[in-house]
Amino acid sequence: MFLLISRPFIISSRIFLLPRLKFLIQRHVSILNSDSTIRACFVLQILGTDTKNVTVQPSLILNSVSGTISANRSKAKLEQSLWEDALLDAQKVIELEPSSHVGYQLKHTALHGARRYREAVEAFQIMLAKLDSARGMQIRKLRDKYVSPSRAEGIIQKLIDVQLHTAPLRLLNTNTGLLCDREAQISAFKTTTEYEQLLLSIMKHADLPIERIADAVVAYFRYAMLSHRWGENEPLLHDIQDNDVYKLKAAGGLIKLQSFSKLARHAGYHWAWVDTCCIDQNNYVELQNSLNSMFSWYRRSALTVVYLSDVPPSSKSGALAKSAWNTRGWTVPEFLAPKVIRFYQKDWTPYLDDHSPNHRESVQIMDELEDATGIYERVLVAFQPGMRDARQKLQWVSTRATTIPEDIAYSLFGIFGIHLPILYGENAQNALGRLLQEIVARSGDITPLDWVGQPSEFNSCLPAHISSYAAPPRALPYLSEDQIQTAVSSLRHTAAVDQASKLHDQLVNMSAPRFANCRLRLPCIVFPVTEIRRSSGPDQEASSTYTVKADGLDDLSITTEENLIQFSRLRPTRRSFLLVRPWDRRLLEQPDFADEENLAGCPPPDDSDEVVSDLPGEEEIADSEPNSRALRLIVRLGQPFGAFLLAQQQGGEYKRIASDYDITAEVKNVSSVHAMMDIRTLEIL
Repeated sequence: MFLLISRPFIISSRIFLLPRLKFLIQRHVSILNSDSTIRACFVLQILGTDTKNVTVQPSLILNSVSGTISANRSKAKLEQSLWEDALLDAQKVIELEPSSHVGYQLKHTALHGARRYREAVEAFQIMLAKLDSARGMQIRKLRDKYVSPSRAEGIIQKLIDVQLHTAPLRLLNTNTGLLCDREAQISAFKTTTEYEQLLLSIMKHADLPIERIADAVVAYFRYAMLSHRWGENEPLLHDIQDNDVYKLKAAGGLIKLQSFSKLARHAGYHWAWVDTCCIDQNNYVELQNSLNSMFSWYRRSALTVVYLSDVPPSSKSGALAKSAWNTRGWTVPEFLAPKVIRFYQKDWTPYLDDHSPNHRESVQIMDELEDATGIYERVLVAFQPGMRDARQKLQWVSTRATTIPEDIAYSLFGIFGIHLPILYGENAQNALGRLLQEIVARSGDITPLDWVGQPSEFNSCLPAHISSYAAPPRALPYLSEDQIQTAVSSLRHTAAVDQASKLHDQLVNMSAPRFANCRLRLPCIVFPVTEIRRSSGPDQEASSTYTVKADGLDDLSITTEENLIQFSRLRPTRRSFLLVRPWDRRLLEQPDFADEENLAGCPPPDDSDEVVSDLPGEEEIADSEPNSRALRLIVRLGQPFGAFLLAQQQGGEYKRIASDYDITAEVKNVSSVHAMMDIRTLEIL
């Protein structure tokens, strides 16, 4: 019979047998020079095995012993970082014991140390195959510590898909100069040492935290984005596709593209994005998706580079504010969205010689940008998209321009967190109307209705052009809490209390404004107009001023380009005119949960900032007194307010009469609550 020595037994005994084996070999050299069977029996005796009536396979035993010696020698050299020497010994182990995993494990370690990662992965794969075919509980437990190559690749692929799902469709490879779609980006990653190292780490550590794997994927696919003003001869997609941009003739906009790509590469980013050449302008679906995703792409960029082509080298503070870049519509989301931003002059040197990693942390640059844009520094530093402070955001872009008129509205989609179809050719009024309609409908905020200028064809309550928001919102008198309390006390013992309570309940139950098919359903407090009389305005002038009287309101003047019908109680008209107060739920002094979920325009101010509000907090309202809330509402409704003049149309709907100035109205007598009881939801075209 043949006695087969168990390899696992020999392997597990190597450490303590080796010294004894070397000692006996040195003392019995003559035995080792004899017949191979005698040598094998000698080894068995060393191992403590009874050789009586036993026939052995000499080559198997000697190969195992030689393999043990080579394996220990390889381990010793690995500890000394002698990778090539360790690799030679590992290869010897593989030759002596080809069915064992040990040689491949040593080979993998040596290759990994020598940074020959691809070969290390191959060696590790063979090692796993040897473990899979081996028997024994200990070997199976060892195999369970590792992850198969296919599973490791699957884990990485899922994380890549997540990362690229929110990234631009195409990116420029800053190392090769080639424009890559997502498939090409993934292929490029799989050829890198970063990928091979990550693959090995997952295969060797089944319990490797997914966060560490995700961090490695994110680190590779980080990208830099360019914010700039388009110039002449900008390279488009078809100009650079399948070409190394570094090898193309440097001219016009291509110089800018090459310089930006080199800057991004020098900063450690594999990928870069430029709007001129990374979007297929002729693919309508791709263009629409790209414009709707633009804000989020800039938001997720690792770095946004602002190139000021008209700011010469060594410019002083103030040059940024004068740059043409600061007049364009698309640049607003491009500097609000990114978390890391750097400004560069014409020669690609940092603006103001500021080499800090993030210019958002530069007080000097942010102060200048605040002065140039009218956007508070704290907003510039930590902007969050959303519906809050809609009127203020519209003012930010009111003086800016875009090459394509509709783009002034499209550039705001990301700032408000809105996704709408991009419809080039629809005209600027329609594009702006769709945006404003969405803001009012989704947020219930009526401040976008506060404007002066020409009415839109989309809806008469909306402006025809973004410039109508250039003037600050109307400033109404501030009412202190002491003044409110005094006014409430004076109303408490009048006949107005019961009516105030009814009015309060009515307004609490009023629905929010709604848009549908360009029609605005606007909840209002209505004051019927009883007289319109022209007071000035020769025929040669574009505008005329009218004196307007309405039930329950003080008389007021309105200047408009429209030719209004003049009438009075003695000379009535069949056409109905109304002065209305759009209902603003903030007057109820209720907590605004939408604000808590959507802290958009302004992060919390510093303690040093002085904040003035005419609306007290929930805890400040004294609910202990009967009808307190209703009376507080009456006091606020008695203050001057921004009014709309509406003219009835043939179908019963209304149109807003645009005025040259804000219309500010005020009730005659705050205690005459009945004058404010006409509450309606009007349909406005």
